[in-house]
Amino acid sequence: MAADSAGSPPLSQAEAEEASAFRHATVPADATVRYGGHQDHLVDFYRPRSPRGSGTRPAPLVALLHGGAWRARYDRAHLSPLAAHLAARGFAVASVEYRRGAPRQLPSDGPEERPVAGRWPDTFDDVAAAADALPALALRALGPDLVDPRRLVLAGHSAGGHLALWAAARHVLPPESPWHRPSPPPIRGVVALAPIADFTSAIRLRVCSDAVTELLGGPDHLAARLPHADPAALLPTGIAATIVHGTTDNEVPPQVSEAFARAAAAAGEEVVTAWLPGVGHFPLIDPSSPAVAAVADEIGQLAW
Repeated sequence: MAADSAGSPPLSQAEAEEASAFRHATVPADATVRYGGHQDHLVDFYRPRSPRGSGTRPAPLVALLHGGAWRARYDRAHLSPLAAHLAARGFAVASVEYRRGAPRQLPSDGPEERPVAGRWPDTFDDVAAAADALPALALRALGPDLVDPRRLVLAGHSAGGHLALWAAARHVLPPESPWHRPSPPPIRGVVALAPIADFTSAIRLRVCSDAVTELLGGPDHLAARLPHADPAALLPTGIAATIVHGTTDNEVPPQVSEAFARAAAAAGEEVVTAWLPGVGHFPLIDPSSPAVAAVADEIGQLAW
């Protein structure tokens, strides 16, 4: 490929897709509420804006969990264009923030700091608390005329896809787990976008620079914590799940979702898989990409 007119080398497909997804301005929420005392315990709510969501029937609620390898540099702001896009399609949307890994100096890094993926157990504490609080928070923020939290769909991208699948599986966690639910969550299902859904394959493939190992606290904790955090280990759930994944994703390779689907089938559960040919990691959250239409359609299949 030739250089552009300014002499810079051209972007690869993956780089162009990422640049497109992150070029959108942050879309302010209609309401922001707290679900806890930490500065990251926030949920942004977006009102449904199409006639389908603002007529006599209140709109379903879509809870969005952002990605970014559970690292602090990425927050919910980059998902706000998708949240606004879904609101324009007639959904009420809740974009959830949670604690991610803070930068810290690691011995192997010399004088530089590197972002660490996630916090154990804080990241999981937050997602569990937010999921439990969402129905009441949505009614308070948007009102019963606009939102029906009984028709709740969890959705997430990348690391957020992992968290959405995990939040839907808390009722199959060991009873002694602090995140255990006594019954399945009151949700219609999960739509996970390029999720880090199978930790064993993600660790083997070193997805996002070993983010899974960091999320779980390091290699010494993998055996003890994987059964409490890996969606592929928490099957079957009895909750409808759809995976949307691009076939040319080089951030979270499609093999990770394939491994999750195989684990679900082995557990006697069917997972819907929507493979998008020639699509990478970031078009799934880019409102200017045709891939987002497939995302909205899959959410609608569960929500409406």
